[in-house]
Amino acid sequence: MNTINKAPYSFQRRYAGQVKAVICDWAGTTVDFGSRAPIMAFMTLFENHGVAVTEAQCREPMGTEKSVHIRMMLAMPEIQEKWQAVKGLASTEEDVMALYHEFLPIQLETIRLTGGLIPGWKQVSDDLRAQGIKLGGNTGYNEQMYAVVAEVAKEAGYEADVNVCATEVSKGRPYPYMAQAVMEKLEILEAQACIKIDDTETGIEEGLNAGMWTVAVAVSGNANGLSLEQWQALPGDEQEAIAVKARKKMALSGAHYVIDSVAELPAVIDDINRKLASGERP
Repeated sequence: MNTINKAPYSFQRRYAGQVKAVICDWAGTTVDFGSRAPIMAFMTLFENHGVAVTEAQCREPMGTEKSVHIRMMLAMPEIQEKWQAVKGLASTEEDVMALYHEFLPIQLETIRLTGGLIPGWKQVSDDLRAQGIKLGGNTGYNEQMYAVVAEVAKEAGYEADVNVCATEVSKGRPYPYMAQAVMEKLEILEAQACIKIDDTETGIEEGLNAGMWTVAVAVSGNANGLSLEQWQALPGDEQEAIAVKARKKMALSGAHYVIDSVAELPAVIDDINRKLASGERP
């Protein structure tokens, strides 16, 4: 009887080290409280064509690459009906790309207007670097849009170690390719040593598909949608009601953790380090 000798080692490598990298989305996660820049740009874009869209419609595809976002908005029955009423024909792929090219300068301007750091992120990012944790970024913005994001963030005191745009990979979120490309740039082997942080469901799905720990931010991003000034102007009870709704929404994304903003990240990293030390994986 033939037998197969078992190898004296396993290919299932058990990682019990510390968190090595944090990979963050930008708008709504590390900059642009309420993720206002894309919404302002999409609303202006469609209004320029006589098609009124709501903020909720603009937010539904958030996290995707921007031409995909436009395509998904045009596929919404209400928007498509308005488009045909104005244009006389159903939208085409040529319309999508024409809108995308029109969108670019509008988006660049709104990024400059709303690109401030999320409160607390400067101190948290400095502390993470002091611990030896690498900081990567990825985004549904293209390279030109990201260049403006990076410029505004740098002026406020923050730079990511590396970044990957959706237009730099074959497919953006929810595919894991951007997060994996950040890992490659950071020269990190273990996905379980990485944390993906995002304010959209599709961004969390990206991290899950990449085999990483995932952290959803609720109040600072898309699930809230208010600017920092609007948020701070609300009384405490209204803030809490919005926060509860936003936390519930982001919990449905399947994220391992839900926090209000990246200011709360250090406690999450401590808990993940504890889990890794005991042999747990995402």
